[in-house]
Order: sequence, then structure tokens, then C-alpha cells
Amino acid sequence: MTRRLIITGLVVAVLLGGLTWFNYIFKPNMIKSILSAQVPPPATVTAEAARGEKWTEQLTSIGTLISSHGVDITSQVAGIVTEVYLESGAEAERNTSLVQLDVAVETADLASAKATLAEADVAYQRQADLIAKRVTSEANLDTARAKRDTATAAVNKIEAVIAQKTIKAPISGRLGIRKVERGQYVSPGMVLVTLQALDPIRVDFPMPEQLIGKLRVGQKLQVTVDAFPGEIFKGEIESLDARVAQDTRTLLVRGSLPNGVRKLLPGMFANVIVMAGDPKTVVTVPRTAITYSLYGDSVYAVKEQPADGKAKEGAGPSLIAERRFVKTGPVRDERVAILSGVKEGEQVVTTGQLKLNPGAAIRVDNSQPLTAPEQRPKQ
Repeated sequence: MTRRLIITGLVVAVLLGGLTWFNYIFKPNMIKSILSAQVPPPATVTAEAARGEKWTEQLTSIGTLISSHGVDITSQVAGIVTEVYLESGAEAERNTSLVQLDVAVETADLASAKATLAEADVAYQRQADLIAKRVTSEANLDTARAKRDTATAAVNKIEAVIAQKTIKAPISGRLGIRKVERGQYVSPGMVLVTLQALDPIRVDFPMPEQLIGKLRVGQKLQVTVDAFPGEIFKGEIESLDARVAQDTRTLLVRGSLPNGVRKLLPGMFANVIVMAGDPKTVVTVPRTAITYSLYGDSVYAVKEQPADGKAKEGAGPSLIAERRFVKTGPVRDERVAILSGVKEGEQVVTTGQLKLNPGAAIRVDNSQPLTAPEQRPKQ
């Protein structure tokens, strides 16, 4: 009986040991070997070689276009409008008559003043002849001279009033919308029309004080406006302000732009780029190649996997993705400057990074590159 129990116990122990060995040793090793044998296929990505480009440092800002000379045409005196020579939006040359006020009363006063002047001039000449003959006194000559000068001043005053009632363009430029009509009464200081000199046109924009050392008069500018997307207007820095604004710690910079076709108008919002310094060689990659994160910016570089002797005969070298942390620089259009981490000529993954891990096998296929979507119209 005892022998049977011993044999039964041994059999049960062997079975339990074999079951344990199968579940905890043999089975995991078998699964591990099967999974290791099933290598996932390489991930398909697109790649592009980092290239060296000549970039000039660009300082960006937002500014406002202003006219090189802009005025509001006003009347110095009151009166009724008798003639309107201007047309809204027309080009006006300097000293062109724009508006004529009624001068009927002044014309009559001028005729009377001229008659008085003629009489005073005759009286003065008579006294001058008499003083030469020593027939009259110096006092009479002085009185006649004073009357003549007073009459001359009266004529000049009336002529000045008549000239003020002929309103002319003080500069050459484009007229705005006129605000006066024939027969209208205008008072002193009333704005009749605006006049803007548009060629050249200026742009005022602020720059942070830490960039003041990079700014120079004569540096080239590139300006874009929303009214003409994709078009670049070129100019240069005309002047720098003499002080930094205390509230914003910025320096006001003024640029000048040729505007012969009159596309640019005062008041337009302008995106300004200052070309500072000489061109420098930088390594650039597409913007899509950069993966931005809180731990640092990185790219996946394409590397050939070391040969292990298992590659099929005739097959190309196997490729892997090597993750590299990089230091990025300026962004221009769709390319980013890489200050460190990637060398010129190295292949970097441009699309497909989301399915990659460091050291993952990859296959480069550039037959269907990623294209940028069409720009949405601004509301």
C-alpha cells in the first residue's frame, strides 16, 4: 500500500513539474522565439537630404504704410465755393488750382484800393518835386510817403485775401474723396480734400532694442501686404528714431519704398523684413522633418544598418531611423535652419515620423511626396 502511494505521488509530482515547466519556461521561450522570428516590415517614409544654403539674417516686424508727404487741404478764409477744379482720386501737380471761393467783394475793394494808391502816388511825386525846388517842407513829403505806403499795403492785403480764396495744391500727389461742392459755404479750417504723395511711400515699424546694433540706414527691406498676396515690395531703411520708446522698449524705424504704380496706399498693414548682415551658409531641412516636443526638437536621420550576413543576395542595404536632437534656427518659407545635429548631405525623414521608433527599419519612397495644401482665403 505504501509503495503504491509513493509511486502515485511521484507520478503526480512529475506531472505537476512538467506542467509548470511547460507553462513558465517552455511556452514563454517558444512565444519569444516565434515573435522574434516575425520581423515587422520596414515602415515606408519619405526622405530628403539636408542642404546648405546662403541665408541673410532677416529681422521681421509689423508696420504701417504712410505717405512721404500727406496733407489735408483746408481753407484759410470763409467764403462761397464758385468753382471746383478737383476730381476725387485724380493726380494733382503742385500749384494746381483745386477750389475757387467767391472774390467779388475783394475784387471791388481791390479796384478801390488801387485807385487810392494811384492818388497817393501822384501826391507823393508832387511833394517830391516841390521838395526838390525847396517850395514845401519835409513834413509834407513824409506825410505823402506814408499815405502812399498805406495805400500800397491795403492793395497787398486785398490781393493776399484773393490769393487765399484760390486754393491750390501745395505738393504733387493723389487727391482723396472731395468733401466740397460748388455753391457750398466753407469756413476757415474746413477740410476740403486730402492730398497724398505716394511715390515714394514710407513704412514705419518698431524693432526690439536688442536688435538695434544690427540696424543701419540703407539696409534693404522686403514688404508684403495682404492686398497683394505673394508680391514683394523692396526698399531700404531711410532713418532710425533718436530714442527708444519707454513703454514698449522698441525703436521706431522708417523705410522708403518705390511706388511708381501706386499699389501701396497710406494706412496699409505691412509685414516687414529687414535684410541684416552678409549671407551665411546654413544647413536647412524641410519644416516637416522637425518633431517639436517639450524635451527638445528632433529629426530622424536615415542610416544604413550594419550588415549581419542575413541580407538576401541582390537586395539593397537595409535602412534604419536614427533619432537625433537638433538645435533649430530661423524658419524661411518651408525650410528650417539646423544649427547643430545634422550635417549637409545627410538624409532626414520628412514624412512618416509618427510610426517610427529609434532604430526602426524603414523604406524610403519619394514617389508620392507630401504637398502643401492651398492657402485658405482670409476672412
